[in-house]
Amino acid sequence: MNRFQQFYHLTKPRVVQLIVFCALIGMVLAVPGLPAWAEVRTAAIACLGIWLVAGAAAAFNCLVEKGIDAKMRRTAWRATASGELSDWQTLSFATVLCVLGCWVLYAWINPLTMWLTLATFVGYAVIYTVILKPLTPQNIVIGGASGAMPPVLGWAAMTGDVSPEALILFLIIFLWTPPHFWALALYRVEDYRKSGLPMLPVTHGNEFTRLQILLYTLVLFAACLMPFAYGMSSWLYLAAAVVLSVGFTSYGWRLWRQYSDALARETFRFSLIHLSVLFAALLLDHYLL
Repeated sequence: MNRFQQFYHLTKPRVVQLIVFCALIGMVLAVPGLPAWAEVRTAAIACLGIWLVAGAAAAFNCLVEKGIDAKMRRTAWRATASGELSDWQTLSFATVLCVLGCWVLYAWINPLTMWLTLATFVGYAVIYTVILKPLTPQNIVIGGASGAMPPVLGWAAMTGDVSPEALILFLIIFLWTPPHFWALALYRVEDYRKSGLPMLPVTHGNEFTRLQILLYTLVLFAACLMPFAYGMSSWLYLAAAVVLSVGFTSYGWRLWRQYSDALARETFRFSLIHLSVLFAALLLDHYLL
């Protein structure tokens, strides 16, 4: 990779795209009906600011975990892990992105969105990456709060406050995160074991992790019904939520009953489909019904 590609991949583009997508859903749902041009402009600027800060957090994560990344096949190619980018270059890059993103949000959106986004940066880059991840197998549960913040950021960007609807979206992502990452950790367990990270399959074993995945998919099922129960959405979303949640729970059940690496991979991939389609259904429901 050339230098630009090396820096670009430090931002974990696919992860950041999902973050911005979830933030955009929060923005859209916060605005009744079709948005005016001024609201479209606000949403676009907010997405830019959130993308910059999220990219900064990802780059800082790569810097802190460069030694761990070097031991894992799926991350050893990163420029920080291979030594192609120095610590100073990575830290400078992350700092510039974070400062620029915070300035965009403060100057063009509102201070609340900037502070919430900065708190999310600290929660992920420092509290999760530096403190929780190497210390406890519950790292992904507690640290998942940072990953669940994008819809709240989007809602705050458009309204200047945080409402119960935004917190429902937060809860869905918060409960989705553990089964999503634990499915990955199951078939990458040897990588995590070599890295020294106390991921749940390493500390508590395969069977216990599979049970936790199943239990979380059941609780997540209930949370996915809350937008309909609260009046945020109608039958279109409810139908999609039920089908997707039955699918995710079915994967959790099958994984618990009879494990295979292939099934764990399928579960991980379906979890991505689950969240993306669920939020897309919220978006369609908001405009069509």
